[in-house]
Amino acid sequence: QVQLVESGGGLVQAGGSLRLSCAASGSISSIDAMGWYRRGPGKQRELVAGITSGGWTNYANSVKGRFTISRDNAKNTVYLQMNSLKPEDTGVYYCNVRRGSPWAIEAGYWGQGTQVTVSS
Repeated sequence: QVQLVESGGGLVQAGGSLRLSCAASGSISSIDAMGWYRRGPGKQRELVAGITSGGWTNYANSVKGRFTISRDNAKNTVYLQMNSLKPEDTGVYYCNVRRGSPWAIEAGYWGQGTQVTVSS
């Protein structure tokens, strides 16, 4: 089992920034990729960004150029730096860790979610 603890959500005005963090513990050997999904109001959960242990990244088109995902393997922690936030970025952000599954599949272990609200 893997436990995930998220932090960093909150309320911010449009154009502002937030940084999410997610620390993993437990069966760390079962982790390869780490990432963030989000569920906006009335929407399905979608991939925001993912990063492999080798540093390969994948971003949703809607966040490219504004969000940056990174990880600290020594701390088993993944970060999501969110800049130029827009109201449509509002939602619950979920940390996800996995091994061997493509990002299009909801698999692996999930955090409890952290709320991000962007006001206009």
